[in-house]
Formats: sequence, C-alpha cells, structure tokens
Amino acid sequence: MTQDKKQISGEDSLIARYFKPLATDPGAFGLVDDAAVLKSAGEDIVVTTDAVVEGVHYLADDPPGTIARKALRVNLSDLAAKGATPAGFVLTLALRGADDAWLRPFADALGEDASAFACPLLGGDTVSTPGPQMISITAFGRTPSGRMVGRTGARPGDRVMVTGTIGDAALGLDILKGGNVKQALDPSSWEMLVRRYHIPQPRNVLARAVREHASAAMDVSDGLAGDLAKLCAASGVSAVIEAASVPLSGPAAGLVTRGAVGIEALVAGGDDYEVLCAVPTGRAEAFMAAGRAAGVAITAIGSIVQGATPPRFIDGQGRELVLKRLSYSHF
Repeated sequence: MTQDKKQISGEDSLIARYFKPLATDPGAFGLVDDAAVLKSAGEDIVVTTDAVVEGVHYLADDPPGTIARKALRVNLSDLAAKGATPAGFVLTLALRGADDAWLRPFADALGEDASAFACPLLGGDTVSTPGPQMISITAFGRTPSGRMVGRTGARPGDRVMVTGTIGDAALGLDILKGGNVKQALDPSSWEMLVRRYHIPQPRNVLARAVREHASAAMDVSDGLAGDLAKLCAASGVSAVIEAASVPLSGPAAGLVTRGAVGIEALVAGGDDYEVLCAVPTGRAEAFMAAGRAAGVAITAIGSIVQGATPPRFIDGQGRELVLKRLSYSHF
C-alpha cells in the first residue's frame, strides 16, 4: 500500500481514506513507502499467512465488519498456536470496486481488532478483480529466540488438549445456508453459532502458556480430526481420542444427544480456530490453570501414542468410531 502525494490515484485515495489510520506502527511509515520495517531485539519473528475468499471462507452477503475480523483473526489464531505475540500484519485486498458502504465498516472493524490485539497494519496492496473478493493477510509475531512451538515435538505419553469448544462454526455455517440444523434449535442458539462462524476467537492470551507448556501445537482451522492427523504426522506419532471428551457447546451437545448431528460433522467441520496441542503429562495441569486464569477453557481429550496410523476416536464403550471425513479440504 503506497501513496504518492504528487499523483494521487484512485487506489492511493482508497488507501489514504480507509487504511492509513490503521498504520500506527512507526515502521509502517504512514503507508507512504512500499515496504515496512519490523524491529526485533534478540527475538524470532514468526510469519503466517491465510487468505479468505468470498464463497469459500465467507458468504457474499456476510457483513463486511465480520469479514474483516475473520480475515485478521484466522492469522492471529496461527500466531497464538505458535506461542507468538502479535507484532503487525500486511493486507492484500482484491476488490470488485471501491464501495464506501462496504469499505468503511470493513476498515473500521479491522482497525478495532488491530488495536484490540496490538497488531497494527504495516502495509499491503489493493487490486481490482472481476471475480470473487479476496482478503489475504500475512501476520507477524514475536517469540523469544528458539521458542516457537511447532508441530513436530509431540511425544508418546503427551496429553492431547484443545481450547474452547469444537464444531460451533460448522453448525453456524449450516444455519446460514438453510440446513437442517436450524430446525432443531432455538433462535438464541442460532445467533451464538452463527457468530462463532463469523467471528473466530483467537486464543492469543494463551500464547505464553502454549510456549511454556506445549510440546507441539497448531490451530484448528480445517477440522479437529484432520488437523490432529497433521500434527501427529509431523511428529511421527499417533493419538487416541476419547470422543466423549471433545468439548462441545450446549447447542452442539444437544444436537448430538438428540441424534440431529453426528460427532463426525463437528470434529471434521472446520473454522473452529481453537488451539490444539500436545502437552507433557507433568505440565498438563499447569497449562489448564493458565487457561482458567485467562478465562479460556482447556480440555484434555486423549493421548499421544506410538505409531504412524491416523489418530483413533473412541466412543464411551471403547469402540473405534469410523470417520469418513477428517476435515474440510479445498481440493
């Protein structure tokens, strides 16, 4: 995102109006340059990027403010799972047009989240597109040197732990698309589940706890079952998960109890943006205590075991659940 004061283009005007106020870090140079400086004092810079695309990650009629928050928060969720403190982000917008009625609430919500999570805008780009809108964010975070938590450190005996609740966003999307879930729930539950789909809750308050206690971690974006399989594969291990221990919200648990939704739909649905991690048994209670102190529920759902097979989900009678689908896949 650059602005040449001598020759103001439509793109420059758009940037100056909506996004220059978000560039509060001195290293952003007020978005007048085509690069930024991110300073580091003996720390590692953690980099992550995720794009959200109209019709894939959000619906065409979703409110622009929720789209902005989701675009930033899915990246903040990655930083949280790495044990990293947010430092800033760059933004690429592919737009069909410069519509103030869409851009103003988008920029306002993005600015509010950038401030709330101490993750200022550093720069980026705006382009036009004849196709679906796309918002791509690359976020930067900081960890002490050598302390980023990767996917490769899980060891047999570690506890598998997850924050928050699983499956709510998938149910929210089903409601927005007019699926059968809506008929089985009351309006207050609709609102909660739809909000979980629209606005993820990245667990950045737990970044230090993840760094101090987890041996491996990632965020749950494509589905608990599939993302756990990725973590296990990276670590060269497997896992056994107690399906009854997977944390569910009240509405989700009610749907499972009534047989309206199966557990597979919840653990494979995606868009949860919770932290999934392996924690050595001796550190599990300290990690859960950190969650309680931060107001974030953390649940132990199983154990890391030796092996190279995909994680197994076991029901209350000790029988293995056969999951036909592990996660959302783009291809």
